[in-house]
Amino acid sequence: MYIFAHKLAVAVMVQQEDKILLVKEKRRGWEFPGGFVSDKEPLMEAAIREVKEESGIDIEIESFCGVYRNDKKSTCVFQFIGKAIGGDLSVDTECLDSGFFTIEEAMEKNAHSSFKVRIEDCFDKEKHPFIKEVF
Repeated sequence: MYIFAHKLAVAVMVQQEDKILLVKEKRRGWEFPGGFVSDKEPLMEAAIREVKEESGIDIEIESFCGVYRNDKKSTCVFQFIGKAIGGDLSVDTECLDSGFFTIEEAMEKNAHSSFKVRIEDCFDKEKHPFIKEVF
């Protein structure tokens, strides 16, 4: 019998005034902060931890957007919206840079079509919560 198990991950669109937080990762370039959930770690705690580790920014979670499921990579990414409440921008060993950018600047930094969809999904609160399959 085959047991199908997905790894759980989180991503957060962190807002500060009219800008959003991005981190520049070594492999994927500019992206929302996030990462894998530790064993038995609550999802919201994982989201807050990942943002702090990758960017130095303290956040509070404002809402849950939905889930992106990728069966090929066996991952489920839980997308949240957060608000910056403190901390100072910094980077960890996984990231090369971090910063707050307007939506237009963010789109220029990451031209991948799935990134645009994720931003639109976060702002379209009528669709929350959603489950989307990604390939």
